[in-house]
Amino acid sequence: MSSSTVSAPLRQLPNALTVLRFAAIPLFVVLLVRDQDGPSWPAGVVFALAATTDQVDGWLARRWQVESAFGKVADPLADRLMIDVCVVLLVVYDRLPWVALVILLRDLLLVGGYKLVAPRGYQLEVSRLGKIATWGLYASLAFVLVTERDTWWPLALFWASLVLAVIAAGQYVAKAMREVRE
Repeated sequence: MSSSTVSAPLRQLPNALTVLRFAAIPLFVVLLVRDQDGPSWPAGVVFALAATTDQVDGWLARRWQVESAFGKVADPLADRLMIDVCVVLLVVYDRLPWVALVILLRDLLLVGGYKLVAPRGYQLEVSRLGKIATWGLYASLAFVLVTERDTWWPLALFWASLVLAVIAAGQYVAKAMREVRE
């Protein structure tokens, strides 16, 4: 389906979903802070809806051929912020160990690195491994949010997804270094 067959308002929907994900972060924080000691279904639902919009906005943009420069940068940034805020709060409330904060270092490296290489013509393209890692992080963190403290299986899924996210980051850095040198 080409962008010319999609109405002008609908062509804006993928970016609107990304902006909605940014706007959901404060609501998510309020809901999680309210239920900090135990499972938080309200925060988990908002988090899961944010994850869903991540999938829907990208799918719509590709299907309707309305991918934009804004979306290519804002979409992964919205994901990173939502996931990072969730991890920080879960560490603060002792639902994840402090080592989980390595995700912040990974994301700071990627955002800072992108700011360095973008002016040199580097085009950010999220890899399949990066998408799988993001899906895994969203799913595992949503499960951590809605299960009792120290439930093992969401934590195991989180650590597996974190490993994939770190590997994907290494691939992004290597690709950027190759392409910027050329």
